[in-house]
Amino acid sequence: QSKPKHNIKLCREGRNCIRYKCVPLNTIKDVMHQRPNWIEVKDDGEWDFNWCDVGWLRENFDHAYMEEHVRINHFRNHYELTRKNLMVKNLKRFHKNLEKDMGRTEASKCDFFPSTYAMPSEYHLFVEEFNRNPGSTWIMKPVAKSQGKGIFLFRKLKDIIDWKKTLSQIIAGVLPQDRSRSEEQKDAAHLDSYVVQRYIENPYLINGRKFDLRVYVLVTSYVPLKVWLYRDGFARFSSSRFSLSTIDDKYMHLTNVSVQKTAPDYDPEKGCKWQMQQLRRYLTAKYGREVVETLFGDMDNIIIRSLQSVQKVIINDKHCFELYGYDILLDHNLKPWLIEVNASPSHAPSSQEDYEMKYGLLEDTLNVVDMEGRLTGQEKRVGGFDLMWNDGPVYTEDLNLQTFGSLSFTANTHLGCVNDREKNLRQLLKPFPLQKKI
Repeated sequence: QSKPKHNIKLCREGRNCIRYKCVPLNTIKDVMHQRPNWIEVKDDGEWDFNWCDVGWLRENFDHAYMEEHVRINHFRNHYELTRKNLMVKNLKRFHKNLEKDMGRTEASKCDFFPSTYAMPSEYHLFVEEFNRNPGSTWIMKPVAKSQGKGIFLFRKLKDIIDWKKTLSQIIAGVLPQDRSRSEEQKDAAHLDSYVVQRYIENPYLINGRKFDLRVYVLVTSYVPLKVWLYRDGFARFSSSRFSLSTIDDKYMHLTNVSVQKTAPDYDPEKGCKWQMQQLRRYLTAKYGREVVETLFGDMDNIIIRSLQSVQKVIINDKHCFELYGYDILLDHNLKPWLIEVNASPSHAPSSQEDYEMKYGLLEDTLNVVDMEGRLTGQEKRVGGFDLMWNDGPVYTEDLNLQTFGSLSFTANTHLGCVNDREKNLRQLLKPFPLQKKI
């Protein structure tokens, strides 16, 4: 049994305390505030746990000395997976290496992201592909923005030429003559970093509406790779019925909640989300269990392969963990496509139900990170998190009575299944050891 971390300071009452810093003013703040024996420190106070934003990380990580027990919620170069251009670059390289080392069949398991080109560096490659597929729809996205900002769809090269021209004018306008060339390039890169991606024209629709899935994945180590998958998640629906006859309606084509909230007919009571359990039940009723198991297995594959694609480039650090928000889109053949991975998935709730789900998610993230030292390290489940990969796939043993009591091994993933997290935590976690000393 692991012991509470000995470096953690004692409170005045003689109990161990965890000193935390927290930048976001939303659900995570509530979770940490209500955790027994966690005390918030301000400004330059010493801390054991820091839930920071990526801006803080960029400015401070390289200058901070961290003791053994300290934890922080991002890896140093998390952007290798969470910037759209770098994610695709890493996935393409991984695909190429797999094909070379293992053959085409194995490499085909990475065919889960749409054709994507970094702009402007791969503009000519994109034009070749564009000309091979006349009339198809493409989507342009800034590499480092979220919440649907700066995204547009197009079908004509003219649209993108206009965009390039406008961008050049912006760059010309913001750069005085006396700026150095390197500063100029830096600004140009900042303004000019987009990806262009083939738009999935045949999304799976429910009630005529497009949706995508938000799936939560916790990585506690890259060497060895250790990955936890959360049981809850949700589908985000657009408020307008889907049609390719117009490509300018953002409420039809973009499912981000921040976009949908501004739609004229948005109903805050009804919202635009289904819980993952609801979606899983709907699909099972329509297609049967086997089809749905295959679909969810394909999503597991996306998660692991995408993490493996950056495993060698992420700077692994024992102080770091990362809670990723995966955005996955289903096409009408129920094939899942990876759209992007978020380093700071929003914890701001859109409803009371959403708040409760995110509260549980964040509480369980802290339970897995285990600052209090209450876990043995052998757990396959902690609250709503299931350990899906631990330097290799993690399996559950199922007793199969149809084959005379033989054991069968299935992946230890339960996305969209019942999340009886509180029952699991009661069995798993003894009372906080710190509380006994009061």
